[in-house]
Amino acid sequence: MPVASPPAAPPAAGLSEAEAARRLAGRPRARPRSSRSYTSIVVANVVTVFNAILLTLLGLTLIFGDPRDALFGGIVVANATIGIAQEVRAKRALDRLSALVVPRATVLRDGAPRVVGPDEVVVGDLVAIGPGDQLVADGTLRQAAGLRLDESILTGESAPVARGAGEPVRSGAFVVEGVGRLEVEAVGEQSYASRLAGHARTFRHPRSPLERALNRLLLLLVAGMVPLATLLVVTLALHHTSMADAVPKATAAMTSLVPEGLILLASLTFAVAAARMAGRGALAQQLNAIESLASVDVVCLDKTGTLTEGALSVVATVPAAEVEPAALEDALRRYAAATSTRNLTAAAIAERWPAPALTPAAEVPFASRRRWGAVVVDGGDGLLLGAPELLGGDALAPRAAAEAAAGRRVVAVAEAPAAALLDRPDEDAPPPGARTLGLAVLSERLRPSTAATVRFLLDEGVALRVLSGDAPATVGAIARDAGIPSSGPPLDGRALPEDPEALVRAVDAAGVVGRISPEGKLRVVEALRDAGRYVAMVGDGVNDVPALKASRLAIAQGSGAQMATSVADVVLVSGDFSTLPEMVREGRRILRNVQRVAKLFVTKTAFAAFLIVTIGTTATEYPFLPRHLTVASTFGVGLPGFFLALAPSAGRWRSESFLRDVARFAIPGGLAAGIAVLVSYLAAIKGLGLATEEGRTVATTVLLGTLLFLLVLLEGGDSARRRRGVEALVAAMAAGYALVLAVVPVRDFFALAAPTVPMAVLAALGLALGTGLARLGLRGVPGR
Repeated sequence: MPVASPPAAPPAAGLSEAEAARRLAGRPRARPRSSRSYTSIVVANVVTVFNAILLTLLGLTLIFGDPRDALFGGIVVANATIGIAQEVRAKRALDRLSALVVPRATVLRDGAPRVVGPDEVVVGDLVAIGPGDQLVADGTLRQAAGLRLDESILTGESAPVARGAGEPVRSGAFVVEGVGRLEVEAVGEQSYASRLAGHARTFRHPRSPLERALNRLLLLLVAGMVPLATLLVVTLALHHTSMADAVPKATAAMTSLVPEGLILLASLTFAVAAARMAGRGALAQQLNAIESLASVDVVCLDKTGTLTEGALSVVATVPAAEVEPAALEDALRRYAAATSTRNLTAAAIAERWPAPALTPAAEVPFASRRRWGAVVVDGGDGLLLGAPELLGGDALAPRAAAEAAAGRRVVAVAEAPAAALLDRPDEDAPPPGARTLGLAVLSERLRPSTAATVRFLLDEGVALRVLSGDAPATVGAIARDAGIPSSGPPLDGRALPEDPEALVRAVDAAGVVGRISPEGKLRVVEALRDAGRYVAMVGDGVNDVPALKASRLAIAQGSGAQMATSVADVVLVSGDFSTLPEMVREGRRILRNVQRVAKLFVTKTAFAAFLIVTIGTTATEYPFLPRHLTVASTFGVGLPGFFLALAPSAGRWRSESFLRDVARFAIPGGLAAGIAVLVSYLAAIKGLGLATEEGRTVATTVLLGTLLFLLVLLEGGDSARRRRGVEALVAAMAAGYALVLAVVPVRDFFALAAPTVPMAVLAALGLALGTGLARLGLRGVPGR
C-alpha cells in the first residue's frame, strides 16, 4: 500500500550539524572513482597474450642472442607506457567530470534538508529519498510512501521491490518510485556506499563493434601463430641449427607475426576521443562508447528533456462545469505544495502558484506506472493529479485531446474522499467516485538545436524512435515539429503488439509511442536489439533505466536521475542533445582510421607468415635480424599508423565486414611484400654473391618501400588533402630510414650495410616487383 503516515521516530529534525561533524571527524574521506582503477589499467596494458609472446622472445634473445636484437622489447615498454599514460590521463579527466554525476544524498540536519556527498553521510543521519535517488548507506526505513526499489545491483532481480517503514535497505539500490526517509546504520567501508559508482557502471560493459572485431582478429592470429611457430621450431631442429643462429631467426620470424601496436592504437584513439568529447560536455564512462555510437542505426529517445527543454510552464487552466477557476487554482496550489514527487509538472505548477510547503497526512506519490498521484492535506478531501483519460471525465475529453494534439502536456485535477485513498482495493487504479475539478495545460518548447540534430542523424541513416509517457498525440506533435518522420499515427504504449516482430514493424511505421510504461520502453528496445539493430537509448529519468540497460549504448542526460547517469555509457553533462552529431562524427573517424591501420599491421603479419613457410623452413640464412624488422615496422607501420589513427578521415566506416576487408587487403599486400623481399634477397646472396649484411639491407629496404607503397594505396580513394598528407608522411618515413643508413653508428647498431650501386639496383628492382604485385593483387579491392 503506497500510503504512509509520518511515524514518530526518529526525530524529524535529524542529527544536529555539530553531532554530524563529530561523527565525521577522523573518518577517511572516500574520493569518487571512475569505473577503472589504476591497477586495472596497468594490468590491462601489461598482461596480454602478445606481451607474453614478445617478453618470452626477449628473454631468449638476451640469454642466447645479441642484445642489440632485443630492441623490439622497447615495443612492449612503449605499448604499455603509452597505453597506461593515455588511459590514466583519460581516467583523471573522467574522474573530474564524474564529480558532476556522483550519487548525492539529502540529509536532515537541525531540521533542514542539506545535500551532501556519500562520504559526508554519518551513522544516525536521516536521509530523504525520492524517485531516481541512489541509496548511499545501509539503514532502516523510518518512512515509506509508495516506495519501490530497484535492487538489481545487489540481488540480480530486475523487478522493483516494494519496501515499507521498518524494513532494512542497503546501499546500492535505487528508488524507482515513491518517497521515504532512511535512518543510516552503516557507512563507508561498512556498507556498499564506497562501491556505488563501481557497481552501477560495471553492471553493464558492452563491447563495441570494433572491439569485438579486433578480438576476433587477434584470436585468429594467435591460432595461426601456433602451427607456424611449431613448423619453425621443427625446421630449426631438423637442420641442427645452433642456438646462436636459431634464436635470431625464430625471434625475427615470430615478432613479425605479432601486430604489437594495433591494440595500443585502438586504445589510444578511444582515449583521445573521450578526452575530445569531454571538452564538449559528454562524459564517456566507457572509453569505447564514442566509437560504439558510430555503429548505431536506431536511437530511442524520450521527449521531455531531450527533444524539448527540461522546464514546463502552465499556459492555461480549464475548470470543469460548476467549478470556479479560483477553486481549481487553489487545488493545484495545494497539491504542488504537498506532493513529495518533484517532477517537471509539479515544479511548473509550484512556480505558477507558489505556496509554503505542506506536510500531507497521506500520499500516493506520482508514478509513471500508475500515471496519477494523490495527497491528503489539512484533514480534507484527497487531491489527485494525473492523466486526463483517468481523471478528466468525459466532458473535458475533447479539450484535453485538442491540447494534446497541439503538442501540449495536459493533466487533470480531481478530488476524492480521503477514506477512498486510504482503503483502495486496487492500488494502481484511482479511487472510484473521484470528482473532476479541471485541467491544467502545460507547454514545452523544442530545444533550439533539436531540428538540426534530428536532420543530421536522419541524413546519416540513423532512425529515431520517440518513447514517451505523455499522450500519443502530444508526443506525435512534438516529433513532427522536430522533423522526425512517421508513416502512421502515434502508437499507444498500452496496446503494443505482444509479438516482438510485430512490435518492431509497428514501432518502425509509427516512429512515436506515447503513454508507454518503463516496461514498454524495455520491450521496444529489446525487440529492436533482437531484430539485429544497434540500438542507442537516450533518457534521463528512472523510467528510462530498464531500456538504458537493455540497449547497446546507453546515453543519459547529466541533469537526469542518478540511477540513469550511473548505468549510462555516455552522460551528456551539459544536457545538450546536439552533442550527438559530433559524437557520431568522432566515432566514425575512429572506425575508419583503426580499420585502415589494422590493414597495415595485418599485412606485416601476412608477410611474416609467408617468409616462415618459404625461407624459414630452409637452411638459407634468414633475410632479417629482429632489429631490421624493428626499423621496417617503425617506419613502415608503427609511426604512420600512429598519425593515421588520429587524423581526420572520410569514407567507409561500417564494421560488419571488418575481418573480410582486412584480409582482402592484408593477404595480397603481405604476399607482394614477401615475394619481393624473397626474390631480392636471394638475388643479392645467390645471384650477385653479396655479403649477408648487404643482402639483409636490400631486403629491409624492399620491405619498407613496399609497406610505404601499400600505405599510399590504402589512402588512394580518400580526399586530395588527405592524400597529400599521406604522401608527406611517406616522404618523412623514407627520410627517416635514409638517415639511419647515413649515420654510421646508427647503421652499425642495426647491422645494416652502407648502400652501394648493386644494392641500390637490386632494391629498386625488388621495390618495382613489390609495388607491381601489390597493384595487381589489390586491383578492385574496395576501401583502398
